[in-house]
Amino acid sequence: MRKIFASAVAATASLASVAAYAAQPTPWQTTFQPAATGIMEQITWFEHYTLWFIVPITLFVLFLLAYCIWRFRASANPVPSRTSHNTLIEVVWTVGPVVILLFLAIPSFQLLTAQYSPPEEAKLTIKATANQWNWDYEYQNAEPLSFNSAMLAEGDRAAAGKEDKGAYPRLLAVDNEVVVSVGTLVRVLVTASDVIHAFAMPAFGVKTDAVPGRINEIWFKADKEGLYYGQCSELCGKDHAYMPIAIRVVTDAQYNTWLAAAKSDLPGANKALMAETDGAAKVAAAGN
Repeated sequence: MRKIFASAVAATASLASVAAYAAQPTPWQTTFQPAATGIMEQITWFEHYTLWFIVPITLFVLFLLAYCIWRFRASANPVPSRTSHNTLIEVVWTVGPVVILLFLAIPSFQLLTAQYSPPEEAKLTIKATANQWNWDYEYQNAEPLSFNSAMLAEGDRAAAGKEDKGAYPRLLAVDNEVVVSVGTLVRVLVTASDVIHAFAMPAFGVKTDAVPGRINEIWFKADKEGLYYGQCSELCGKDHAYMPIAIRVVTDAQYNTWLAAAKSDLPGANKALMAETDGAAKVAAAGN
């Protein structure tokens, strides 16, 4: 019995230590993924802020419905009221919603402005082109780097060194992750080659459509190192559910080393970076 208890405690402690670094989807999850950018922190704050309005309004309306059903039922109120209007009530239910909408609109517009107003010039530009059903990435540096990123097949995990499903979840792990440095403002130019897709990274608070013949621009500045997951969020065909996005955020030194090596040997550069970063067990994942 003691051995079972000790094993359970050890397992719990192990899960707790992993959870400190991981933010993967969990069963029955109702909240956002932990924020990895300032924009996502603002989105999370705004969601909590709106609940202070939504919850009381919902309960108030529920109370009014229940009261009216009970108070004005046919048996208790055989002669219905013939009141045509009430000036005070009309003023209250007109002015009240206007005031509430103002309290929601002002921070909403501030957040929207922040999402489209980068605080500085982007230090890195990446073009993301969606295909059925994978992504092409192009680092638009002096010496461009291009590669394809597709969902990692279960049979390829061992060869890729990605057998740990805690760090590389099923249906989210990819063969080649996008790599960026922490604290760097990254501009992403999003388009598509065939049908409409969508580039979504929940932990970063970014999401935009990938439309053929059109380029949409988004930006992010990751504040925490780790491996972050998103997915295509626009129905794009039979394999829409198998089109993940993976972004690995590392230190400046790790990024520069990876970039220099990736230009001539992308698989080797990825494995070298994995060997250096996976030991830290810093993994963050988010669904669509």
